[in-house]
Amino acid sequence: MKVIDILRVKGNTLYTATPDEPLMKAVQLMADKDIGSLVVMEHGDLVGMLTFREVIQTVVKNGGVIGSTVVRTAMDDAPLTCTSETELDEVRRMMLERHARYMPVMNQRMLMGVISFYDVAKAVVDSQNFENKMLKAYIRDWPAENEAPAT
Repeated sequence: MKVIDILRVKGNTLYTATPDEPLMKAVQLMADKDIGSLVVMEHGDLVGMLTFREVIQTVVKNGGVIGSTVVRTAMDDAPLTCTSETELDEVRRMMLERHARYMPVMNQRMLMGVISFYDVAKAVVDSQNFENKMLKAYIRDWPAENEAPAT
């Protein structure tokens, strides 16, 4: 299974921020849309990733306030990325190694979407459930050992 398979199911709605916009505006968008991350884009290029983790770290560092902080100050400026053709096993390995919960999907310089650790886990469970269903159907239709094969 590849990342493209997740994106097909998930859809293509993307939410982004710019590095110089107020962090409060980005946090408000995340809250309004009930999302855990924003891809930070500047002049059409991926320049960072803002997740609730970076927001919390910034708020703690600022003594409990966001104040006039801009997205650039809080964002991860070296986010982990993958392509739509990356295998899911590789994505799981990458996300676990870096403790990444969100990963932008890039094909060359074009942002294709964002996948979350939840999306990956759901795809794996759905795939396993389908495989289990097919195996159970196969076993149920298995001919008895004393039956003669049909001619």
